[in-house]
Amino acid sequence: MSAQKLVLSQRAELVQALSRGGTAEGVDCVLDLLISWGVLLWEDYVCACVANKPLSTRTRDLLDLVYEKGERACELLLCAFCQVLPEAQKTGLEFGKCVSVVKDDREPSTMATETLLCHRPFLVSRLRDHVDGALEHLLGRGCLTSADREEIQLPVYTSSQQARRLLDKVRFRGEDSAMVLLHYLDRTTSPPPPEKENEQPFAEWLVYQKKLCSSILAQCYFLSTCGGAGKYSLDDVYTDGLLELSQGCGDTQVSLGLEDVLGQVGTLNEEADTVLVSGQAGSGKSTLLQRLHLLWARREALQDFLLLFPFSCRKLNAEERELSLRDLLFLHCCWPDRDQDKLFAFVLDNPHLVLLTFDGLDEFKQSFSDERRHCCPTQAAPMSTLLFNLLQGSLMKGVRKLVTSRPEAAGPSLRQYLRKEVLLKGFSPGGIDCFVRKHHQDRGVASGVLQALQSNTALLGLCHIPVFCWIVSKCYKELLGCGKGSPQTFTDVYLMVLQHFFRRKSPQQKSLGSSWLLEHFQTIMHLGQLAFEGLDASCYIFSEVDLQNSGVAEEDITIGFLIHSKNFSSTDERHFEFLHITMQCFFAALHIVLSDKTNLNQIRTLFQTQCKSKGCIGFCQPREQSVMTTESSNPQITAKFVSGLLSQHHSDLLQQSCSATMLGKKSKCVVKCVSKGVQRHFKSIPQPVKGEKKSMHAMPSFVWLISCIYEMQDSDVAMNSVARLEVDHLKLTYCNIGPVECTALAYVLQYLRCPVGLQLDYNCVGDVGVEQLLPCLPVCSSLYLRNNNISDEGIRRLIDKGVHCESFKKIALFSNNLTDACTQDFAHLLKTKQIFLSLRLGNNNITSRGAEQLAEGLRCSQSLQYLGLWGNKIGDRGAEALAEALKDNTSLVWLSLVGNGIGNSGAQALAKIIQKSKTLEEMWLSKNCITRVGVEYIVKALEENVTVKSVWLRGNNLSQPEVEEFQRECRLIF
Repeated sequence: MSAQKLVLSQRAELVQALSRGGTAEGVDCVLDLLISWGVLLWEDYVCACVANKPLSTRTRDLLDLVYEKGERACELLLCAFCQVLPEAQKTGLEFGKCVSVVKDDREPSTMATETLLCHRPFLVSRLRDHVDGALEHLLGRGCLTSADREEIQLPVYTSSQQARRLLDKVRFRGEDSAMVLLHYLDRTTSPPPPEKENEQPFAEWLVYQKKLCSSILAQCYFLSTCGGAGKYSLDDVYTDGLLELSQGCGDTQVSLGLEDVLGQVGTLNEEADTVLVSGQAGSGKSTLLQRLHLLWARREALQDFLLLFPFSCRKLNAEERELSLRDLLFLHCCWPDRDQDKLFAFVLDNPHLVLLTFDGLDEFKQSFSDERRHCCPTQAAPMSTLLFNLLQGSLMKGVRKLVTSRPEAAGPSLRQYLRKEVLLKGFSPGGIDCFVRKHHQDRGVASGVLQALQSNTALLGLCHIPVFCWIVSKCYKELLGCGKGSPQTFTDVYLMVLQHFFRRKSPQQKSLGSSWLLEHFQTIMHLGQLAFEGLDASCYIFSEVDLQNSGVAEEDITIGFLIHSKNFSSTDERHFEFLHITMQCFFAALHIVLSDKTNLNQIRTLFQTQCKSKGCIGFCQPREQSVMTTESSNPQITAKFVSGLLSQHHSDLLQQSCSATMLGKKSKCVVKCVSKGVQRHFKSIPQPVKGEKKSMHAMPSFVWLISCIYEMQDSDVAMNSVARLEVDHLKLTYCNIGPVECTALAYVLQYLRCPVGLQLDYNCVGDVGVEQLLPCLPVCSSLYLRNNNISDEGIRRLIDKGVHCESFKKIALFSNNLTDACTQDFAHLLKTKQIFLSLRLGNNNITSRGAEQLAEGLRCSQSLQYLGLWGNKIGDRGAEALAEALKDNTSLVWLSLVGNGIGNSGAQALAKIIQKSKTLEEMWLSKNCITRVGVEYIVKALEENVTVKSVWLRGNNLSQPEVEEFQRECRLIF
C-alpha cells in the first residue's frame, strides 16, 4: 500500500496515538523532524504550531497538510511517527518502508541559520537542559533582549518548548546570532574530561607523547628553511623577529615574545580557537613555528598542551584521499604503536590539551571557505574540508590551532574565526646584527658584513627580511668583493646568490668570470622550467619524475638550489623543493626572461594586477579551473624579478645567452605594463569634495608596481610613471610597507612635480625605513607615520633632512617609540623652519623633561598652528613649560594635551594661553586630573577670550553636580 493510502486509512489511529497523554510534545517532535527533513516549509510549520487549537485538531491539520504534498512527504511523515511514538503506541499501525526512507542526501548546510533547521531535533535535545545558560550567553553577546528572555522563559512552556522558541528567536536574529548559539552548545555540551582515577589513559598518551616529542625533535633540531638542513643548529642561529599584534587589537603597538603568540595577550574573540601568524614571504614564519615546536618537544614552552601535531600545507596539498580527523593526526604526524582508538578518544575528550599547527596556509591549493560544514571527527572528508572546518571550529571545537600565512591569503572569511592575529615583521636593526654575528663565528667576517650593510642603506633595508639577511650572510665573500657595485635591489641580491652557488661548485676558481651565466645556462633553464611550471600549478614539492620532465639532472641538484623535502618523505622516491619560495620565483623569472618560448602576451598576463583567473601565472594551457586560488604574491614576486632582470643594469649579462632584440621587446613590454598599471590607479582617484584636498588612497598592488619600477633602476621610467599624478594627499595606510618598500617609494616619488602629503600610518617603516624615505622628503608637504615602530634615532635623521626641505610643513607620529630625546630635534626644527605648521606626537613616551625641551623650540615658532601631545606623561611641570613658551604665540589654533596627568597647576598655566591667545580655537584637556579649582581658572580665562570655540574636559576629577554647574559656559565640553 502507498504511503498516502496508509495515512488516509489510519487517520483516526494516528491522531489518537499522537494525542494520547494530553501533551503536545509528540506533535512538536514530529514537526521538528519534518522541518529538518525539508518536508515542511517554515510557513507550514508556523501554521501547524498554533497553540490555541486542541491537540487532536493540530494533529489532523498536520496530516491533511502533509497528505497534500504527495507520496514522498507521506513516507517521511510515517517515518517521523515511527521515531516519535513509544513502542506501546505503535501496536496495530503500519509505517510502510520508513526504515530505509530517511537518507539525508542533501548538501551540507552552508549557513548557521540553516543548521538550526536541518538539525532541529538534535539541537532541541541538547539545548533543553541548557536554556538558562544559553539565554544568559546570548543576552551578554547582544543577540537577544531581556524581553526575548522573559517571553521564552514563561512558566507555561516545558523545557523542550523553551528550547524550540529559543531556536526560533535566534534563527530570525540572523547568521551571527545563530553562530554564537552553535558555538555555545559545542562548548557547553562537550564530553567531560576523563576521571583522574582512571590512570590507564594517562599511561597510553604518555608513551605516545614521548614518541611525538622524539619525532619533532628530530625534525626541528636543524634549521629546515633556507637550505640549512643538516648544517645549522636552530639553537645556534635562531634570532627573534619583531612580533606585534595586528591593528585590530588597538592603536598602541604591543611587542610580543614567543610565549605570547598563544597567550591571552591581544585576544579578540574568546570563542575562537585559531591564532594566525602572518608575515611576508621570507619574514621567518616557518622558522618561528619550528622554534616553537622545538621548545615544546623539550618541554621548555607551551606546557599547557600535552600533545602537539605539526602539519605542513605543502604536504597536505599532495593528499588526494579522503581522511578522517583520526587519519589526519596519526598518518600525517606520528603513528601510535598501540591503542590508537584509546588515544584518539583521549584527544576527543580533552581538546583543550591539544595544539595543531599548520605552516604555510598561503601555499594550500584552495582558498579558505566555510561553505561545507563537517563536524564528525570519525567521518572521512576531503583534505580542504577537514582543514577549513578545523580552523573555523566546526570540527574539534576547543583544540587550539596555530596557522602561519602571508597576509593576503587570510581573507575576511577566515579572519572572522580568528582568536587573534600576530604580525611577524622580520628583524629589527639589533636582530640583523645578532643574526649576522651568530652566522659567522669569525668576528672579523661578521664585522665586515655589518659594515658593508651600514654603508648600503638599501641593502640594510632588505636585510630586515630574514631570508635576505641569510642570503647576505651566506654570500659574504661576493658581498665584500663587490665594492661600490654592492646589491641595491631584490634582483641584485639573487643574482649574487647564483654566483655564490656556481662558484661553490668550482671551488678552485677564485672568480667565475664575466661569462658565468652563459657557462651555466642549461642548468638555469632546467631549474627555471621546473620553478615556472611549479608556480603555475601551485606546486612547491617536486618528485624525481618532475625533475626529469624539466631536464634537471643529478649534477644540477648538487649545486644546492634544490634541497630534499622534509615535508615529504618516501622510501621509494626522493622529493625536492627550492631553498625558499622566493628562490623558486627567481628561477621562474629567469625562465620568462631567457626562454625564447615566452611571448609578450604571457608577460602582460603576469603584470595584470586583477586577473580574472586566480591562477598563479597562467602561461600554460588554459584550464577549466586553476588549482591556485589563495596566492597573488608569488606572481608579484616573480614580476619584480622579471622587472629587475630586464633592466639596463643587467643587459650585458643577459645578452650573453639571449638576443638583445628579444630582451629589448620584453623590457619595453614590462615598462608599458607597469606604466599602465600605475595610470589605472591614477584614473581611479575620485574628484574631491568641494573644499577638500584631492586624495588618492593607494592599494598594496600600487606599492607592488612601484617596487617593480625600483627594480628597473631607470629614472626615466620612474619620472614618467608619476608625471600625471596630481593629488594633494597620497594615502598608503595598512599596506605592509617596510624599509624595502620605503626605498622603492622614495625612488619613484622623488620625481613628483608638486608637493604631496604622504600618509604611511599603520605600516612597518621603522628607523631604517625613515632613512630610506629621505630622498622624497623634499616633495612631501606633510608626513604621517602613525604606529610604525619609529624611535628617536629615526627622528634625528628625518629632522636633519627635513630642516632643509622647503615644502615639508607637517608631521604626525602618533603611537611610536619616541622619548624625550626626540624633543631636542623637534625644538631645532621649530626654531629653524618658521613655516612649519603641524606637530603631532601623541601616544609616545614624552615626559615633563621632553616638554621643557620642546618648549625651547615653541618659544621661537610663530608659524605652528597644530600641536598634539595627547597620551604622553608631561604632567603639570610639562604643561607649565608649554604654557610659558606659548603665552605670546600668534599662530596656534589647536592644542591637545589629553591624557597627560595634568592637574590644577597645569590647568592654571594653560588658562593663561586661553586668556591671551588671539588665534586659539580648540584646547583638548580630557582624561587628566583637573578638579573644580582648575576648571575655574579656565572659566575665568574664557570670559576674556571670544575666539576660543571649545575646551574639552571630559574624564577629569569632577562630580556630576560640578559638571552641571560649569555647563553654564557652553564652550566647556564635558
